[in-house]
Amino acid sequence: MPGKLKVKIVAGRHLPVMDRASDLTDAFVEVKFGNTTFKTDVYLKSLNPQWNSEWFKFEVDDEDLQDEPLQITVLDHDTYSANDAIGKVYIDIDPLLYSEAATVISGWFPIYDTIHGIRGEINVVVKVDLFNDLNRFRQSSCGVKFFCTTSIPKCYRAVIIHGFVEELVVNEDPEYQWIDRIRTPRASNEARQRLISLMSGELQRKIGLKVLEMRGNAVVGYLQCFDLEGESGLVVRAIGTACTLDKLSSPAAFLPACNSPSKEMKESPLVHPPSHGCRSTHNSPIHTATGSRLTQNFSVSVPTLIYTGMGSGSAGKEGGPFKALLRQQTQSALEQREFPFFTLTAFPPGFLVHVGGVVSARSVKLLDRIHNPDEPETRDAWWAEIRQEIKSHAKALGCHAVVGYSESTSICEEVCILSASGTAAVLNPRFLQDGTVEGCLEQRLEENLPAGCGFCHIPYDELNMPFPAHLTYCYNCRKQKVPDVLFTTIDLPMDAAVIGKGCLIQARLCRLKKKAQAEANATAISNLLPFMEYEVHTQLMNKLKLKGMNALFGLRIQISVGENMLMGLASATGVYLAALPTPGGIQIAGKTPNDGSYEQHISHMQKKINDTIAKNKELYEISPPEICEEIIGSPIPEPRQRSRLLRSQSESSDEVTELDLSHGKKDAFVLEIDDTDAMEDVHSLLTDVPPPAGFYSCNTEIMPGINNWTSEIQMFTSVRVIRLSSLNLTNQALNKNFNDLCENLLKSLYFKLRSMIPCCLCHVNFTVSLPEDELIQVTVTAVAITFDKNQALQTTKTHAEKSLQRASTDNEELLQFPLELCSDSLPSHPFPPAKAVTVEKASPVGEGNFRNRSSPPCANSTVGVVKMTPLSFIPGAKITKYLGIINMFFIRETTSLREEGGVSGFLHAFIAEVFAMVRAHVAALGGNAVVSYIMKQCVFMENPNKNQAQCLINVSGDAVVFVRESELEVVSTQQPAATCQPSCTGGEVTT
Repeated sequence: MPGKLKVKIVAGRHLPVMDRASDLTDAFVEVKFGNTTFKTDVYLKSLNPQWNSEWFKFEVDDEDLQDEPLQITVLDHDTYSANDAIGKVYIDIDPLLYSEAATVISGWFPIYDTIHGIRGEINVVVKVDLFNDLNRFRQSSCGVKFFCTTSIPKCYRAVIIHGFVEELVVNEDPEYQWIDRIRTPRASNEARQRLISLMSGELQRKIGLKVLEMRGNAVVGYLQCFDLEGESGLVVRAIGTACTLDKLSSPAAFLPACNSPSKEMKESPLVHPPSHGCRSTHNSPIHTATGSRLTQNFSVSVPTLIYTGMGSGSAGKEGGPFKALLRQQTQSALEQREFPFFTLTAFPPGFLVHVGGVVSARSVKLLDRIHNPDEPETRDAWWAEIRQEIKSHAKALGCHAVVGYSESTSICEEVCILSASGTAAVLNPRFLQDGTVEGCLEQRLEENLPAGCGFCHIPYDELNMPFPAHLTYCYNCRKQKVPDVLFTTIDLPMDAAVIGKGCLIQARLCRLKKKAQAEANATAISNLLPFMEYEVHTQLMNKLKLKGMNALFGLRIQISVGENMLMGLASATGVYLAALPTPGGIQIAGKTPNDGSYEQHISHMQKKINDTIAKNKELYEISPPEICEEIIGSPIPEPRQRSRLLRSQSESSDEVTELDLSHGKKDAFVLEIDDTDAMEDVHSLLTDVPPPAGFYSCNTEIMPGINNWTSEIQMFTSVRVIRLSSLNLTNQALNKNFNDLCENLLKSLYFKLRSMIPCCLCHVNFTVSLPEDELIQVTVTAVAITFDKNQALQTTKTHAEKSLQRASTDNEELLQFPLELCSDSLPSHPFPPAKAVTVEKASPVGEGNFRNRSSPPCANSTVGVVKMTPLSFIPGAKITKYLGIINMFFIRETTSLREEGGVSGFLHAFIAEVFAMVRAHVAALGGNAVVSYIMKQCVFMENPNKNQAQCLINVSGDAVVFVRESELEVVSTQQPAATCQPSCTGGEVTT
């Protein structure tokens, strides 16, 4: 046998009372792996049993070690009736299968029950002994490391980036099987949890096999998602970027880090050679990518309206020959290879040559029943269509790769919307070829790529552009053409030249639709999608201009489908790139010039917009240097057939003769108000309230313009669930309600975090879903990081607290709770009383139980609780070891919703328990932090008439060991940080 699994049950504590007569419990444990089960002795009449069992040994294949979770079930022994279940623990064995991983999992694990939640803890020790297996036909992928982070892990260097890997597995959902009608809710939930855990392990193993075939050893940017298709079945899918990584072992790898994450990334090891897998995209004629199509199977693909671009091959005078050579080298490197997708969003310097802009595609599908789980060809074909659409859009932009790539779904009954998006890019050929570019040529090529602005230059031919655009010469190097605005899905490149600070920009949109079934419903959604995509981009463009900025990074657009509505939410971080031209203002023009009061109203709104732009420029410190007009270049004429709500003044004169453009900048954008929707767009521009003084927010890892971070961080998760009570909702009322919901959520977060001023909310991740008819759920996860500021902090805090108190006058309940355990309620209008939960630290169970857990000797001894952050780094610290990914799925159900505090109390307790269980698993691996944490799914279902509710949560992240800067020098003199091993106390085995 290639592997031996050994398990020891040590003890339990804080078990629930199961025997009412004695107020005690007769507990025993079942340990199951695969089809083999062992049992401990019954420990009579104790809530803190001490089993100290023998070693239970399982001889299994390494393939089973990857697929199967270790199941530990705690039960109460009954002599004359069936044994009562107390709870279960699922332990993933995969982190023990790496060559450099720990050989033991040891610690206290929360005992979880899907009905009652956490019910005590159990101390378990798990070991794995692997034997060498030289069978080349084996089906395991032991040794392949997985990382959730979307950048190269901090203590590794990338030797080769191979390319895109994807896989999906399907099965029937136990929740919809016939046996579910006769079994208990607990049994049904546990069957679902076990199946998803099995599918997750199988999927990860299959992804690992593909990586081994590509001769890689790691998957970076690993994203795994669950599609709950109801009666159609259950789909688990994953994407990632295959790499060959080398562990950094030199002392220089563990030198003290700078407080600035951006500077730390600049000093990180470079990716060395090449990536295999892309197809040649030479300068062929470019086709417009702004249409939509509806196929026979009700599939619609809606490319993103791109307002961006990058460098032209003919515009440069000095860099022309080198640019042509670069394209030639790239083409030869890509021939006979697959078109590359990269799930990475942050890259080493020199990796990105040009960025073309955002490319995306969406498709509406009708779900059918999964007849054979072993043949998921239908779902594979769907995603293949989407990826082919993305490829064609990238090629139209003159690009040969897509970076920052992601996929998502939205399902309502039997209709599914498949979405994919990324950023078209041209990559440096030395990363795509192994040793084919000579060193001297590499240096000359890089010298001719301007620092800080090269990625902004358009990659397509300016005489044959795929869409109308306003091009000017780069404001930095004055050699290549750049667009007037740039949209991307990646993080801001570390060498980008930025003026001022960035900010979070959101576009929100709701559209009602008629209730329909099957094909009629799919057709209605397909017809709405192109217009929603267009309106979302229009909002983004307007708000970007209002902020006085010219580029978006980290763009993420969600389209969620419900029974009677569609919702769109786009989030991005706006910045001012020094290489792009200064954005023009926004000018309003009406259709009824004879109405004096109307003209007065228009002029009043115009004044408010102008004042807002000026205030935003001052707030975000945007003061670009003046550029002489003669070096800017003339704009490219645009076609006369365009009819956008937001139009440039360079359009043909017959379209704008009725508009008064005599004042303002000549390149100002014109917002034409010709109906109520246009008026609504203008009002939505002015309703976005900037953050209070001392607060900044972004959805990328690093806030542009802020470098002096401190080590104080605070992650939080907030969920709001509201039910629409109005029967006659219009699109305008729905948009206002959704806008108010998001704005109030942000205000409440600012209020609770006011003690951390000055701080920045980084990696703000909004997710909107429509779980039921007239039910809206918004989930946000982010991390607050403090930074040093020169101005007096007390004045800032006082000013911010006053503004926050004014913003939260409707929400007095916020003042009654501490920061980490705060439940929200929305204002009484326009919604009924809202239900929400915000969780920022571990639950009392998790924090109390794990506070005394010993940390690794190389870690900071003052860290009592495992830190959690959605960032890929920890400010003021250095990550020394990755212990494996944490990928967990939980189900919680209740039949006493009102007694548990309603929706707010139920969700709050559940998310706190999830935090506690994640921390416990990380601590058992010997880690002291979780980075790249993400709550990928939070599905809530409620039946208020029956006082019932159910919630499904899927979370993931990277378990790591980190060392504080202050301890790095001491550690480096005593022992190598890379070989530091954790030690455990309290009856646990020391490794």
